Amino acid sequence: MEKLIHSETVKASLATLGWSQKALAEKIGVSPQSVTNWLQGVDFPRPDKLLKLATNLGLTFEKLVVSKSAQPVVAFRKKAGSITTEQHILNASSMGSLLRPLVSFLPTSTVLRTQIQSPSTDYEMLQTAAAAVRAKIGIGAQAVLQYQQLIKEFNDNGAVIIPVMWGNKQNHGNALHILLPDDNVTFIYLNLDTYLEDFKFWMAHELAHVYTPELAGHDAGEDFADAFAGALLFPKELAQAAYAETTHAKSKSGEITILRKYAHEHQISLFSVYCEVVNYANATNLPSLIATNNDVHAVRSMVHGNLVSNALFSPESPNAAAYIAASHSVFQSPFFHSLKRMLIELGTGSGYIQQLLDISLKDAIALHTELMN
Repeated sequence: MEKLIHSETVKASLATLGWSQKALAEKIGVSPQSVTNWLQGVDFPRPDKLLKLATNLGLTFEKLVVSKSAQPVVAFRKKAGSITTEQHILNASSMGSLLRPLVSFLPTSTVLRTQIQSPSTDYEMLQTAAAAVRAKIGIGAQAVLQYQQLIKEFNDNGAVIIPVMWGNKQNHGNALHILLPDDNVTFIYLNLDTYLEDFKFWMAHELAHVYTPELAGHDAGEDFADAFAGALLFPKELAQAAYAETTHAKSKSGEITILRKYAHEHQISLFSVYCEVVNYANATNLPSLIATNNDVHAVRSMVHGNLVSNALFSPESPNAAAYIAASHSVFQSPFFHSLKRMLIELGTGSGYIQQLLDISLKDAIALHTELMN
């Protein structure tokens, strides 16, 4: 199998030592371009240069050299109207590469993942798939699906949640799914700077990717994940009950009042409830609702709940310790515990955290300091 220099390990070592790639090239006795080629996988150092590289960086060959592996598979849960560019994909793939050294520090997992066979956006097939997952979780068709139950499903399926605070409306994606195929590990970045009523849908969307890894990174995967999330959070039985109530309403506002009641009860957005009721009506050839997409969006834009980050940390922004504690206690994530082990064992610097979490250097330094204590 083709060998490569583990570029992220080298970069982390350079950051710790305070060296540039040019300085490293001078110490080894090669051109800066040679070092660049090694880190990009274009070329591999000759044995004498490989020895000098390892010696100067203080790395073992096991940590310095890796076998060429499959590229990370990335999938974005995007904000409305946003466009995924090549740069977005490259940045996410780079984060996936950065995650690889962390895998060996994660708790050993022997889980047998749930997989949805022949995933389809057909209404009845979606309902069947969603019902099977609800049965596995242990709740009925009309029960409220709780955040804790979704979190447990991620953990039970070997997916590692990474809660982040990327800002409300500032970041391209409000969730990011990174699958490392060779390691069979999935990382789910969830943006906490988003509204509570949307957050559960995004979690269910990402869970759909975990159940259908073969679709991750494809448009068909995004379509299925959106459709499955709606069916899981507000199944046919609930949509049927909500539709029956709306038949007594005589106006758009009356319908929306009924739908809002269901949205509040199930801690999901008004739009999610509306979509599932409309899908139910279409699938069963019933008359459409009086309210339209535009009517629902108009109401939605006027009334929002709290941000997840505010609900967790208000009234003040969290310090590093509170953020790490919430990741473990609320999201049951092994991420920071594993990251701490890696930082201590490999001596990795704060620059690694900055790139891995896509945060400011100031925040990365604060996290690094807390984890190293």
